[in-house]
Amino acid sequence: MAHIWAVQITFIGHATLLLEIGGTRILTDPNFESRLGFLLPRVTAPGLAIDKLGRLDALLLTHAHADHLSFKSLDLLPREIPLFAPPVIAEWLARKGYRHVVPLAPGEQVAIGDRGLRLHAASATHRGHRYGFDRWRSAANMYLMETDDESVFFAGDTAMTDSTHALVERVLWSAQRQLDVALLPIGWAPRWKEESFRKGHLTCDDALALFGRLHARAMMPYHWGTFRHVTASAYDAIDRLRASLREFPERERVHVIEPGESLTVPPAGTP
Repeated sequence: MAHIWAVQITFIGHATLLLEIGGTRILTDPNFESRLGFLLPRVTAPGLAIDKLGRLDALLLTHAHADHLSFKSLDLLPREIPLFAPPVIAEWLARKGYRHVVPLAPGEQVAIGDRGLRLHAASATHRGHRYGFDRWRSAANMYLMETDDESVFFAGDTAMTDSTHALVERVLWSAQRQLDVALLPIGWAPRWKEESFRKGHLTCDDALALFGRLHARAMMPYHWGTFRHVTASAYDAIDRLRASLREFPERERVHVIEPGESLTVPPAGTP
């Protein structure tokens, strides 16, 4: 009989998560830097030091923004494992010498390791280019990781649209399966900026609405508590999410964990 694993997520900080799914270990959007540029310092140390990660089977990159793509961090991580990224970002990284990069376009899937993990990609609604002039590098991915028994959706950065759940619908719902864990970013912007912010990001209420739409067994928020931003503190988003959860009917299924903590989601049907 096949072994059924629990899903474990360790929150390292911002969008850097260590995922253990079906015995396969994946690191998302690695960023262990002390600041973003000159103005945005890190306010919380990484929850797990880069030299304490242990074995990794793959790295995931969603887009090129500096808070998600850290060249300094990539330089400290192993290069004998695949680094998955949107094709235009993969091409850029390959030119920079990251020969282990593997392009994964929306609609494509690939197997990772030898334990039956499948990685699926879809387009995120987010302009992810690095600089103001490089709009051709704006591609952003969302990812779904699944085995025959476990599944995790990692949204990267995205807005709430009519099709944000489509990847889960296509891969899982069509097979009469339920999503186990939704990993969703949360953000906050002042009222004067909220309309434009929501064109490429999830507010706390958007994230809860998407969680409901995904019909996941559990949700874990990220993208908070790490970097100070120009128009928001590192904790504005999580403070508002906690306030919203007081009236949220499924609040027991939303798991807020601090950097360095881990969430374990047992297989469906486990007491």
